[in-house]
Amino acid sequence: MEVLLSSPRGFCAGVVRAIDVVDICLRKYGPPVYVKHQIVHNPYVVNDLERRGAITVEDVGEIPEGSLVVFSAHGSPPEDFVKAKARDLKVIDAVCPLVTKVHNEAKKYHREGKKVVLVGHQGHQEVRGTMGQVEMTLIDGDSEEELSAWADDQEVAVLTQTTLSVGDTAQAINSIRDKFPNAVVRNDICYATTNRQDAVRQMAGSVDMVLVIGAQNSSNCNRLREVAESLGVPSYLINGPEEIEPPWLEGRDTVGITSGASTPEVLVESVIEKLAPDKVTIVSGVEEDISFSLPKQLR
Repeated sequence: MEVLLSSPRGFCAGVVRAIDVVDICLRKYGPPVYVKHQIVHNPYVVNDLERRGAITVEDVGEIPEGSLVVFSAHGSPPEDFVKAKARDLKVIDAVCPLVTKVHNEAKKYHREGKKVVLVGHQGHQEVRGTMGQVEMTLIDGDSEEELSAWADDQEVAVLTQTTLSVGDTAQAINSIRDKFPNAVVRNDICYATTNRQDAVRQMAGSVDMVLVIGAQNSSNCNRLREVAESLGVPSYLINGPEEIEPPWLEGRDTVGITSGASTPEVLVESVIEKLAPDKVTIVSGVEEDISFSLPKQLR
């Protein structure tokens, strides 16, 4: 068996920054460090930080008054900051700067009097954070019903979740533009999401199967699996080597491997070790050299 290893893969700059924030807080202030929502969507990362003293919560109201809390990389609605202030919490926001950019765009277009549309997945933490910034309409799938009541001359601004499928998002945007040809459109899918999907497309024609390593609740990991499947390649999303089912590998000469933006490389290495291939070939795509500075409280 040969393994084709997709590149780029794994941690993006926003994930590195968020994990670093919790790590530095644990070392600088000591445990416990509360984290609002999973810092990133990967159980290996979350469990490692919790083992060292991080405590993940879903409601700011669960955090003892006066404590330190880190808000996750996905972004948080203003109400979380209000609740934190009421509890005298010290907040360090680990939101990805590219998500903050979407929040700022939403506020700008709302001030200009445009109706703001967000293309994204209902229930995802990033969408929750963005939807909380200003009044906006979420499009998750077909847009016709949601927007049918709006006048054709309505001024519209379209934003997107940063971890969507590039192809599906383009279709959604085209559908919105059919009704609102003058809509302002900001495709906010981030560089890491785009690069990893492009790398899977580049690899897909040369493999019999694709393994995407990452968490089931990770949007960008699920999109990687969907991209490979859309190209006719059997694809599976796994947390690690223990989830590989032997029947998947029957008759497979070449297996492609990639990982999501919140997946540590140690999990990729463990999957390759489990497969024990005769050869590993890296399929190189765009080189990434992006990094983000830490929040001002930690600089």
